[in-house]
Amino acid sequence: MTWHRLASTFLAVLCAIGLPSCGHDQQLVSIDIQPASETFGAANIPVSANAGAQVQLRAIGTYIHPPVSKDITSQAAWASNTPDMVTVTSAGLITATGDSCGNTLISATVTTNQSAGDLSSKGAIVTASMTANVVCFTGSGPTLAVNFSGLGSGTVTSSPGGVNCTASCGTVFVTGTSVVLTATPANGSAFGGWGGCDSVSLQVCTVNDLTADRSVTVIFN
Repeated sequence: MTWHRLASTFLAVLCAIGLPSCGHDQQLVSIDIQPASETFGAANIPVSANAGAQVQLRAIGTYIHPPVSKDITSQAAWASNTPDMVTVTSAGLITATGDSCGNTLISATVTTNQSAGDLSSKGAIVTASMTANVVCFTGSGPTLAVNFSGLGSGTVTSSPGGVNCTASCGTVFVTGTSVVLTATPANGSAFGGWGGCDSVSLQVCTVNDLTADRSVTVIFN
């Protein structure tokens, strides 16, 4: 009887640590991304000044059979839904591009086709997300207005960041900034030209030394 009890106890311990032969199928049930949110920049800092700012994310997986938490950062598939604002590497490193501002979601996803003990599993997709924020510049300075003309559609972006428009818009820049605008046609439209630029090269418009309010016009046909 004593030997039977010892054997049962020993088997229970082995099962508790996830021995495959016990029939336990350790499964990932949820992911927690740390930190849950991250903010780059400030209202008095131009968006372009945030370029290259980085934060390392961690993905913590919660398993059952038995319950345990593990760092699965390297196992997750990482993605950003606004990569022109914040990018993310396969290792969970996020970087502000300095090209645009606002909020973006960074996700970590694991597709489970096997248990942690290599037992066959039906498979499931487990995912989680965090929010990365890039604060828009709202400080004082001249405004560069981009007016859209023509019957076509497209997007205008800027370097340094701040302009990312699909319709007429205006963006405040630090006094003295030179702004390079790029026009990209969309939906089968064609680029038709620029107006009001200091210089033009194909679809690129340059406005030099912005010290007062200016406006340019982009044409999509």
